[in-house]
Parts: sequence; C-alpha cells; structure tokens
Amino acid sequence: MFNGKNILVTGGTGSYGKEFVKIVLQKYKPNKLIIYSRDELKQFEMAQEFSDKCMRYFIGDVRDLPRLTKAMKGVNIVVHAAALKHVPIAEYNPMECIKTNIMGAQNVIDACIENEVTHTIALSTDKAASPANLYGASKLASDKLFVAANNLTGNHKIKFSVVRYGNVLGSRGSVIPFFKKLIAEGATELPITEPNMTRFWITLKEGVEFVLKNFERMQGGEIFVPKIASMKMTDLASALAPNLPQEVIGIRPGEKLHEIMCPLDDSHITLEFDDHFVIKPSIVFTTPIDYTKNNLGESGKAVEAGFEYNSRDNTIWLTHEELLKKLDD
Repeated sequence: MFNGKNILVTGGTGSYGKEFVKIVLQKYKPNKLIIYSRDELKQFEMAQEFSDKCMRYFIGDVRDLPRLTKAMKGVNIVVHAAALKHVPIAEYNPMECIKTNIMGAQNVIDACIENEVTHTIALSTDKAASPANLYGASKLASDKLFVAANNLTGNHKIKFSVVRYGNVLGSRGSVIPFFKKLIAEGATELPITEPNMTRFWITLKEGVEFVLKNFERMQGGEIFVPKIASMKMTDLASALAPNLPQEVIGIRPGEKLHEIMCPLDDSHITLEFDDHFVIKPSIVFTTPIDYTKNNLGESGKAVEAGFEYNSRDNTIWLTHEELLKKLDD
C-alpha cells in the first residue's frame, strides 16, 4: 500500500523518522516521502544521508495549522511522530507540552481531513496509559483526539489509528545513550532512579515495522499495542556495565515505577491477537466496526475482565544477552 504513494512524517528528523525513512526506502517505492519538522539543521543533516529523488524536506511546526495543511497537499499516508517527549522537561514547561502534543495533534487531524489523507497513524507511548505525568496525560489526550477523529470524516474514506509502545532502545534522549556516555567517560558508578523500576523495550526497527504492518491492519479507531519485552533498569545497567556499581538517586519528577500499555480500566474493550493487543474505541462510531478481525484477516479475542498489560507483570523479559544483541542489530 506504500508504493507510488505520498507519505508524510511529522517530527521526521527524530530517531523514529530516520529509521522509518530507511526501512520504507529499502522495501517500497513511494512517490514522495516528506519530512515535516521545525529544525533546519537536522533536516540539512538528514538530507545528506537520505537524498533519494522521492525525498522532500518541509520546514514547519505541528503548532502551525496553515503550514501543516499546505505540506499535506496530495498526501495519502501520514505518520504523526512529532511530540515533546522528555518527562521532567514537560513537568517544568507544561503549556509548551500541551501546545505541541495536544493542540498539534488536533492540527494534524484537521490538516489530514482537509486534504483527505486516507490513512493516518499517531505514535503514542506507554506513558499515556494511566498517566502519572504531563507528557503521558498529553499523549492520552492526543490518543483520544485521533480515535474520535474517525467520527469527523463524513463520507470520506479517511482512517485514524494509534500505535502505543514502550521505550525505544538507543533512541535519542533515552537512558541507554546516557549510560554509554557515562561509561565512555570513565564513570565509577551508574545512576539508577529506583531499584525495582521496570520498562517495556522495543527497537526502532521493530517499532517501524509494527507501524507499517498496522497501516495494513487498521480499520480506524484502534490503539495498537505490540507484545514486547520488559527489563528492570538495574538489569539494563548491569548488562551495559557489569562491573560498575549502581547509585540509587530517586525517581525523577513525573516518573512511574512501572509502565502500563493496556490499562485495567480498558480491559472490557481490549482484544488480544497473536503478537499484539488492540484497544477498541470507548465511543460509538456512526458506522459500527468489528475489530475482532482486521484487514489482514487476523482474529482477536476479548481479554479477561481485570486484565492489565504492564511492565512488571509481563511474561516476556529481556536477558542481558538479548539486550546487547538488539543494540548491535
């Protein structure tokens, strides 16, 4: 469904956007692949790496609806990856987070409807499930906006869905590059916020491939959640530096002890498939949709009442060896 299409990625110069472009160019032949972001230097640097004739680089901010609408002219597929994502920074700059993550999300929706973009997926985060910080709360609001947008499309064949997953291994701003930097600089210990803390982990490649697959699966209104591995933060630090002691420094502002991707309160609308979950819309659409079977013919079934998918009780765990292998791939 990507060959010959015009694809736009908001926040496209980030870690996810670069991996998305790399994989799409390897597997498909889009007519245009548009990077929409606000940092000219990052666009200049990315253009040195990705200069295929289908590539387009468009300076703009998701806060700017007229610019966004112009950038989406003729676009068929949108990946909304732009967001303010740093938990403590969002706590200290709440309105800036809201402007980008909530108001920017609505701008993306409005621009997609105006240009009759047929398929849009917004990237979410485990922090949006039962949020304990502003970043998570803003992404939950964004998720709700994209789900509800399916009721705004009228007779047009426009679909909006959401992909929610955990921490990305090695992405810019994540803990792994931070730990590696400390190790390279000769640190005598690694800082751990809380010894029992757990997180979901996914690689950039796995995240991109999951999104691409869900463009084929989507019927509109779903929140797709992959089945991925958990790891304790202490184990992650030990895998990277087995001989370094760890110093407990305390939980940062807005940080959670464990992450959730399918909340208990959504168990009545959660479906389980072989390799992922789907959280159905909590609202009723004008045209009812059977989410138990997707557009790839895959079948899902309702989870048990009271089910919660969290990083503490997960059945899949990363070993030290698996973590290091994923970082090398």
